[in-house]
Amino acid sequence: MYKLLIRPILFWFDPEKVHYFIFSLIRFLSKIPGISFLFKIIYVVDDKRLETELFGLKFKNPVGLAAGFDKDALLYKELSNFGFGFIEIGTLTPKPQDGNPKKRLFRLKQDGAIINRMGFNNKGVQSVIERLKLNDGVLIGGNIGKNKLTPNENAVDDYVICFEALYEYVDYFVVNVSSPNTPNLRELQEKEPLTKLLQTLQDLNLARPKQKPILLKIAPDLTDEQLLDIIDIVNTTKIAGVIATNTTISREGLQSENKVEVGGLSGKPLTNRSNEVIRFLSEKSNKSFPIIGVGGIHSAQDAIDKLVAGASLIQLYTGFIYEGPSLVKEINKKILKTFNS
Repeated sequence: MYKLLIRPILFWFDPEKVHYFIFSLIRFLSKIPGISFLFKIIYVVDDKRLETELFGLKFKNPVGLAAGFDKDALLYKELSNFGFGFIEIGTLTPKPQDGNPKKRLFRLKQDGAIINRMGFNNKGVQSVIERLKLNDGVLIGGNIGKNKLTPNENAVDDYVICFEALYEYVDYFVVNVSSPNTPNLRELQEKEPLTKLLQTLQDLNLARPKQKPILLKIAPDLTDEQLLDIIDIVNTTKIAGVIATNTTISREGLQSENKVEVGGLSGKPLTNRSNEVIRFLSEKSNKSFPIIGVGGIHSAQDAIDKLVAGASLIQLYTGFIYEGPSLVKEINKKILKTFNS
């Protein structure tokens, strides 16, 4: 129904406006008595065999919602009713910022892809805390970044502010240095600044009575040499793991007119490269740390391929938009059939 009827209508309109419309619609529907329960009945696969324990956390199932969809933690409870095992909010920055000028979100229908140059638009890290205090069981990841106007030499301070503010309210952290839409941000992926950043956060983490897992989200555009550096950095700083991968700046093989737009590309064109990065990290590190796989998951088999490549968990974003909420259920059922039959 979604792909035949609902998606064609939604895809007639501006993607960013549709995003906010869908948010409003889900919020409205969820206030109607019985609707949230109905969503759970339709989409949630409740099976103990799907539970995944990783870095001290228990995930109801391995399928999560990637950062960027619910930046400001406005709808994490309602979105969990679509069957996700965890929700990642953000990217959040210390100060509110509007992000890049509109239009900044583009569908590439022929390619099953999206290009975005949102630019960390969010209401600031403090804005989410009151909503997160109301959380009653949704496993939440906090994706953190730096403000656009913060120079890279002061970037660590921004990440520290976000880390300290969110510490009591999220289950794990994701350090985002891989978005292509904040000027010079990806320079922080270089070995020296990245080690300094992660070690600073890890030192703060270890000083706490109870530590929170810290993960690093990396770009798919890194070379093998850079990926080897990532493995070394993770093992040196002893952070919990890696999320592979963020959006790409590559435009190889695209068919859609919008391929000329500047920004990060997500969706089907990213599938193979994301798998390559996951497999490389898993093999070259001798599986010394967990990997969350994200990028181009548009089918249940895509998800299985990520897990086989070396991912312990997976996340959806663009596939959720193109394929609809039933994708989460299809993936969880496929996982049960593949690994528990």
